[in-house]
Amino acid sequence: MSIWWSLHLRREAASVPLARRLLIGTMETAGVDPDVSYDLSVALSEACANAVEHGGAGAHGAASGGYRVTAYLDGEKCRIEVTDSGPGFPGTPDNCPGPRPPAAETDEHGRGLYLIGELADHVHLGNKPDRGGAVISFDKILKWREDAPLMAPLLTA
Repeated sequence: MSIWWSLHLRREAASVPLARRLLIGTMETAGVDPDVSYDLSVALSEACANAVEHGGAGAHGAASGGYRVTAYLDGEKCRIEVTDSGPGFPGTPDNCPGPRPPAAETDEHGRGLYLIGELADHVHLGNKPDRGGAVISFDKILKWREDAPLMAPLLTA
């Protein structure tokens, strides 16, 4: 069985926990191992925070426009994609920066992409070719609880 959902959110800090809670609730209901759910929820929070901070053309970082979060869960993995309408990552769509080492301890920003890279199995950073904007997608192989309701048909088949 597969589950997917997509949200269009305002570029406001309050949208980040909303996306995180929806992801955690979906994975908990499906029966995903809590450690995997936690890792993915932290990675999603970082990607959403990045979209809120950098994802629009508003003056001085003001919230304008929105961003989209899409999550796909299937029997083997979860894939999450966060897209915004901002300037995108520097460089061409195929030449975007990868997750960098963490910033210095005294820096207040700069750890999000690194954390996503550490928590997910695969990360892709890119730019939307049509309207501009950044795309952060990441996936992780799922582990399931023994009593996972959505895995039961797969385990008995």
